[in-house]
Amino acid sequence: MNIDDQIEQIFSNVLTEIISIVSGFYLEVQSQDRDNSFDDITAVMSLCGKENILIFISAKEKDIRILCSFITGIPQEEVTKADMEDTLCELVNMTAGSAKLRLGGAEFTLSPPFSISGSDMSIAVKNKTQIVSKVLGNHEISVKLKVVH
Repeated sequence: MNIDDQIEQIFSNVLTEIISIVSGFYLEVQSQDRDNSFDDITAVMSLCGKENILIFISAKEKDIRILCSFITGIPQEEVTKADMEDTLCELVNMTAGSAKLRLGGAEFTLSPPFSISGSDMSIAVKNKTQIVSKVLGNHEISVKLKVVH
C-alpha cells in the first residue's frame, strides 16, 4: 500500500473508531471525492514530520449538536456554539494523535487544534498535493473528513 492510501485509510479508520467509542455512533463512508467545501464548523490540526499533513473535520451544527450531546450528556437544546467547537476540536485532536501513532509516532509533531466557523471556505492546493475528502455518516449524523498532504 502506498503512503497516500495508507494516510487515507488510517485517518478514516481512526475517526470512525473514535466517534464510535466516545458517542456510540458507528459511521460509514457515504462518499469520497476531492470536494473542497466545508460545513458550519471545522476543526483543524497539522502533523509535521516525514510527511506534512493537515486534517480537517467539519460538520453541520445540527450534527455536532447531536454528537456533543451524546459525548457530554448536555441536552441538545442546551449545547452552545462553544460546546460544539470544543467537541470538534477534541475529535480532531484525538484523531490526529491516534493517526500520529499509527504513522510512526515520534516522527511527527502535532499543532494545537483550532476551529473555524462558516461554510463559505474552500481549500486550494498546489499540484502534487493530495486531498482525501470523505463524508462519514449514518442515518442520524454525518461529518466531513479532509486530509491534505
